[in-house]
Amino acid sequence: MASGSAAARRRSAPRLLPALLGLHVVAIAFALEVSVGKTNTVMALNNSDVLLPCTFTTCIGFQDLVFTWYFNSTELIYHGKIKSKASEPFLVGRNPRVEFVGSTTGKDNNISIVLKNVEFSDAGKYTCHVKNPKEKNAQHNATIFLTVVQKMVETDNTVTLIIVGVVGGLIGLLILFMLIKRVVLFIIKKTQDGKKECLVSSSGNDNTENGLAGSKAEQKAPPKA
Repeated sequence: MASGSAAARRRSAPRLLPALLGLHVVAIAFALEVSVGKTNTVMALNNSDVLLPCTFTTCIGFQDLVFTWYFNSTELIYHGKIKSKASEPFLVGRNPRVEFVGSTTGKDNNISIVLKNVEFSDAGKYTCHVKNPKEKNAQHNATIFLTVVQKMVETDNTVTLIIVGVVGGLIGLLILFMLIKRVVLFIIKKTQDGKKECLVSSSGNDNTENGLAGSKAEQKAPPKA
C-alpha cells in the first residue's frame, strides 16, 4: 500500500507543475506596477517649480489604495489615499512646498506631485510608493533623481552639425558622381551606336557599287569576230 501511494504521488507531481506555473503567470499579470516615466532623472533650476511624475497600474483595480512620496528614502513629503477608481485622492499629509497634480479617475492612475521653489538642498532621490490592499497589500515603488542647477547649460551642437554637414556633403557627392557616370555612359553608348550606323552604311554603299560594276560588265556585248 505504501509503495502504491508513493507511486501515485509521483504521477500527480508532473500534473501539479503546470498548475503552479499558471498561478505564477496570473500573479504576474495582476502585479502592481509603479512608474516614473521613461527616464528616472529630472533637472530643475534653482527657485523654480519641478514636476515629479508617477503613475501606477493594476489589472484587478484598487480599493483604499495608499500612496506616499519620500525624499532620500526617509523624509515623508506627501501621503495620500484613494478610496476607489471613481474617486480622486484625498490628502493625509504633505510638505507645504509639495502640491498634488495627478488624477486617478481618468485613463491613467496619475499620482504626480510638484515641488515648489526648488532649492539646492532638494537635490536627491524621490521615491513614489504605492500599497494596494485589494491585491493582498501588494506594494511597489519607483525612484526619480532630481538635480538642481543655477542655470541650464546649453548643449553645444557644433560637432553634431559638422558631422551632419560632412555626411550630407558625401551623400551629395555620391549622387553627383552617379549622375555624371550615367551621363558619360549614355554619351559613350550614343557614340558607339553612331559608329555602328556609319560602318553599316559604308558597307552597304560598297556592296552597291560592286554590284553595279558587275552588272555593267555583264551588259557589254562580246567582240565581233
